[in-house]
Amino acid sequence: MKTLYLFFIALMPAVTLAQEGSLKGRLTTGSEPLAYVTIALSGTGIGTTTNDKGYYELKKLLPGNYEVSFSAIGYLPEKAKVIIRIGQVTLLNGNLKENNSKLNEVVVTGVSRATELRSNPVPIAVMTRKEMNENVNNNIIDAIVKGVPGVSAVTTGPNISKPFIRGLGYNRVLTLFDGIRQEGQQWGDEHGIEVDQYGIGRAEVVKGPASLTYGSDALAGVINLIPAFPAGGDSVLHGDIITDVHSNNGMIGTSVGLSYRQNGWKYVLRGTAKAAYDYTNKIDGPVYNTGFREYNLSAMARADKKWGYTQIGATLYDNQQEIPDGSRDSLTRKFTRQVSESVTDDIKNRPLVNTGDFKSYTISPLHQHIQHYRLYTHNEIKLGNGSLNASLGLQQSIRREYNHPTLPEQAGLYVVLNTFNYDLKYNLPAIGGVESTIGLNGMYQANRSKAATDFPIPDYDLLDAGAFFFAKKTFGKLDLSGGLRYDNRHINWSDFYVGPNPGNGFEQHIQLAGTAGSRLQFPAFEHVYEGFSGSLGLTYNISERLLLKANIARGYRAPNITETGSNGLDPGAHIVYLGNRGFNPEFSLQEDIGIISYLKDADLIAELFNNNIDNYIYQAKLTDANGNPVVIVPGNSTYQYQQSKAWLYGAELTVNLHPRGLKWLAFNNSLAYVAGINQNEQLINESKGAAKYLPFIPPLHTRSELKVTLQRRYGCLSKIYLKTEIEAYAAQNNFYALDDTETATPGYTLFNVGAGVTLKNKKELTVAELFLQADNLFDIAYQSNLNRLKYFEYYNASPNGHLGIYNMGRNISFKAVFPF
Repeated sequence: MKTLYLFFIALMPAVTLAQEGSLKGRLTTGSEPLAYVTIALSGTGIGTTTNDKGYYELKKLLPGNYEVSFSAIGYLPEKAKVIIRIGQVTLLNGNLKENNSKLNEVVVTGVSRATELRSNPVPIAVMTRKEMNENVNNNIIDAIVKGVPGVSAVTTGPNISKPFIRGLGYNRVLTLFDGIRQEGQQWGDEHGIEVDQYGIGRAEVVKGPASLTYGSDALAGVINLIPAFPAGGDSVLHGDIITDVHSNNGMIGTSVGLSYRQNGWKYVLRGTAKAAYDYTNKIDGPVYNTGFREYNLSAMARADKKWGYTQIGATLYDNQQEIPDGSRDSLTRKFTRQVSESVTDDIKNRPLVNTGDFKSYTISPLHQHIQHYRLYTHNEIKLGNGSLNASLGLQQSIRREYNHPTLPEQAGLYVVLNTFNYDLKYNLPAIGGVESTIGLNGMYQANRSKAATDFPIPDYDLLDAGAFFFAKKTFGKLDLSGGLRYDNRHINWSDFYVGPNPGNGFEQHIQLAGTAGSRLQFPAFEHVYEGFSGSLGLTYNISERLLLKANIARGYRAPNITETGSNGLDPGAHIVYLGNRGFNPEFSLQEDIGIISYLKDADLIAELFNNNIDNYIYQAKLTDANGNPVVIVPGNSTYQYQQSKAWLYGAELTVNLHPRGLKWLAFNNSLAYVAGINQNEQLINESKGAAKYLPFIPPLHTRSELKVTLQRRYGCLSKIYLKTEIEAYAAQNNFYALDDTETATPGYTLFNVGAGVTLKNKKELTVAELFLQADNLFDIAYQSNLNRLKYFEYYNASPNGHLGIYNMGRNISFKAVFPF
């Protein structure tokens, strides 16, 4: 009897196996295999993903009827019903179509928890890695400017772009890296965002006040740069090699990324190097001191478990950026270089730049050196139907500007900013269909000057703390959401003395008051800024493809350090900044209305906004009683911050055509318009209208792109596309003209063309993705209204009729991505 019992025990696995079946198949898009598509059996928790060739298999399935769902980012989801039979293999293939609609995409920026784009009333734009690859540029912000209407950038050469959203920038636009706010002396004009452009997998842009979720500095919106976490199978090393070459400034970019998955953990490592010499246009020729050299290193690890997830990341950024000043010979208009210190420097009689220096990758002695280090962690713990999220970050920004030609190793500006970020929130279980979140976030900062000769800002300590409540609920076709927030900022600094440095003949920071020759540059200061912000919005789903959005928000921003405390030369900007300790926080009231329609043959988006700001802070040239510019440091302008009411309004329109009968054709069009009105009536009257408009307002911008994507393969060539693009910028005659702070900017039209192709081997694996692009194809000479180099001029007249520095001329770029 015992022997018979053991026989049946041994037989049971075989009997059970015989009662099971399996499901397998292949997923494609057109004739191309789709890798890493998610396959799930509804209601079972059973699923898998396709391999590199699009194949999948689910084994050991109990017999019965199942609903199978296929989903992948950028493609329309598909569902199918299958019957699993005992001992049989069921075949189920699928062909997914590209998803032009982004309404069902899940966003994480500007919301308390992951939310479908369609149900969020705040205007949010999403840009994918594919779109960023096709918009080849010198930096990540310029790629976003091309792809998101309403976003522009103040530039100082090809690698320095400060993002503006709907006419507002600097500390009003909050830049995030993977959800952690970027802190790197962003008040300055002369450096860009300290992020590796090749490591970004997705960008989410909030257009409008996001103070509710992020507090101060999100008055205009948020740009969240989310790093890529490549998909792949377990225990297999994946990665890519990126090569990027530009013709105009000789830019060479190389990036290597690696990813690995094991036991629920994902690891990513990336290293990048970029270098460029001076860029060129047909008016100025090579523009001296616009080259750069940049290095990036990043690492991330993430574990997704049943209890939640944990993620840790670290980044290192190192950039040496040359500092242009625009000095040149008055007759030949050839660029000159500074060889003497400011006291003995004759700006109009400097020596000419050697021809070989324009195309040299060697960084000029007059440059800035920016280093940024970041360590952060995201964590989530599931608590029943709710969750607790915690994010912490440590950052250090080191910024040095070398502006002494006789002492090239002596930094003119040397500041170190240390920041601790924290963000805690609890997503409560839904009660009566209401999803709500409470949160607390903020930061602590300490900024210190080191061995420098110029001190535009004091050493300061800053503590930010804010608490918020957010809730949303769906009523049939109506999604309603909103919340309230309170913020508190405490900033202080001690007396800051400067005095002569016998060792080099310049000034230095003096630690002890009363030291011989010392003077008080920054008297001690302490202040608490506080404010309430909030928003209320709704989305009405007229149909699955058509919806209306409306939102009203009160934004809050405390004055930044330069606006309150500055009193000195910023060498890289060539500006002496003067702050005002009596400034009040900015408060905005913005209304947004949008209509979004993703039809089968077209995407139609119209977004209108109206924004009234109290205590708006801006900078303007300082003049004396006779109207002459005040010169505190020879060769440098002097700007003093002002405060008044402001009114901004405008719209963004998008019309993308993708007819079903012509799958190979896409015709994408956008328009962005913003007006900025200064409401300081007394100043406007005294200036006879010269102060009517706000500074740094972009002109009307339209963009049209015609793209043809071939629908079949040609041997190893697939996904072949060709595109042509027209960008038109209207003249900007509505500018801040008081004291020649700004001047009118003529309109211009740029033509760009591009092409791309994917190479696959016989095993259907991608060998390379190639992108070719020509920007400013006809080499148009133009000056952007937001180009700071436009104002780098030492003369009142020019023999060729052109003043200031022009933007980059024709640039042909080639990018290759080699995955493995």
